[in-house]
Amino acid sequence: MKVLITGGAGFIGSNLSNRLVAENATVTVLDNLSPQIHGDDPRKSALFQSLDKSIRFIEGSVVDRSVLEHAMEGQDAVVHLAAETGTGQSMYEVSRYVEVNVGGSGLLLDILVKDKNSTIKKVVVASSRAIYGEGKYRSRALGILYPEAREEKDLLAGCFDYLCPHSGEPLECLPTDEDSKIHPSSVYGITKYDQEQMVMTVCRSIGIGASALRYQNVYGPGQSLSNPYTGILSIFSTRIKNGNGISIFEDGLESRDFVYIDDVVDATHAALVRSQADDRVFGIGSGQRTAVIEVANKLRELYKSHVPITVTGAFRLGDIRHNYADLTRAREVLDFEPKVLFAEGIERFAAWVDAQEVQPDHYEKSIAEMKSKGLYQASQVAA
Repeated sequence: MKVLITGGAGFIGSNLSNRLVAENATVTVLDNLSPQIHGDDPRKSALFQSLDKSIRFIEGSVVDRSVLEHAMEGQDAVVHLAAETGTGQSMYEVSRYVEVNVGGSGLLLDILVKDKNSTIKKVVVASSRAIYGEGKYRSRALGILYPEAREEKDLLAGCFDYLCPHSGEPLECLPTDEDSKIHPSSVYGITKYDQEQMVMTVCRSIGIGASALRYQNVYGPGQSLSNPYTGILSIFSTRIKNGNGISIFEDGLESRDFVYIDDVVDATHAALVRSQADDRVFGIGSGQRTAVIEVANKLRELYKSHVPITVTGAFRLGDIRHNYADLTRAREVLDFEPKVLFAEGIERFAAWVDAQEVQPDHYEKSIAEMKSKGLYQASQVAA
């Protein structure tokens, strides 16, 4: 099998590329080697250096038609991972996120539609849990609910949880399945849903198998430690390694579904090679949720650090409270079962970080950018 992986020098892409090479696939990687992910000298980044030497590498952008056409020529399948990532940054870098995420996907599909000699028979696209916005909840009085984005006035008052509009009781968070309401609360989430739906719609119309994977929070050895816009574990780790304290948004009890990189590669590989995955979307996560304050405390313990952890009550507009994956469909169709529990995965990740050169900490710069755009605010009530 000949596979093109766009964004293939990134965290998920590099791991998937090497997995496919190990199975004797012929892999082409198209990647723009963004300094935000790979640092100031991208070709010396750990991610780029980790690519198997047999991989054909093309440096370029998915918004460059001639480059993309060249990369797609003669391929059997495309795994489309190339995207700008980061919910917070997407709210003030709107044009860039739309151009790359929506425009790049549109260009890929335009080439597929117009190339009558195309050999491509399968497309797998990276979607995101961000398309749901908030996850699925249950009220004892009203049943299943899908809350809209939280009101700024409530966040300013320090009210971070969702309350039942009927009883005033906190809502119960449930695992989010693929049939849950789609209502993204960030530009990033909107672009990922656009990507997913364009791929699923166009590929179906021209007889190409397509699958979309709605990844939860992917983590593990190899992820970028220099990108301050995405990846809670990497952001916290870089802060700790630089001797800087960790500031926790809201009350620290907001939670995420952290899924280990090896499990994500397994799921993506299954979607690529299984015909029963065609025309289907899948939620991919661990199926468990972990509070952000737990992550911070565990990392500080693993690094044997004493940096302060401050629960600030501050918040970012567009952030969600909770979301974790219902894995029923992924188990049934992809035979997917997460193998690495978070307790084990975070230890593997921390051990890898300990062996890396300490990266510059750009977190405060990212916060300053959000403050200047009015997207980062402090609660009026102490956390």
